Amino acid sequence: MKKDIIIPEVKDIHIAIMKEWNEDFSSNDWNIYLINNSNEAIESVMVMSRGNHSDGRKTTTFRQAFPVVAAKSAIKVELIMEEVFSFTNECILTYFKDNKLYDKVFTAAPHSINEDNFTDVPVMGQEGILLK
Repeated sequence: MKKDIIIPEVKDIHIAIMKEWNEDFSSNDWNIYLINNSNEAIESVMVMSRGNHSDGRKTTTFRQAFPVVAAKSAIKVELIMEEVFSFTNECILTYFKDNKLYDKVFTAAPHSINEDNFTDVPVMGQEGILLK
């Protein structure tokens, strides 16, 4: 029975963490973005984020929903605080495309969110951290 279940592979969809200047607070903030680098819109998008520390501490689980994310676009999901960079941070992405359900867990290892790990981020035209 399990062999009959087809789980489509997530392609050209990314979760990135970007460091950005916040004019209101005159500070650098870290934000999580969902990036659709495909040529088609994705629908009924749900992003769930959470963090777990090796000592048993956990963050609150956040859930964000977006009706549609256009092709070749990025959308800000939420702010991430530097206090949780020592945690294993996960973003669980679920969406529909072509009437198929897609699902993927993106992870940032502890202490991996830093400028040393910056890489080019598709669609956004700047550097940030792409979660694996």
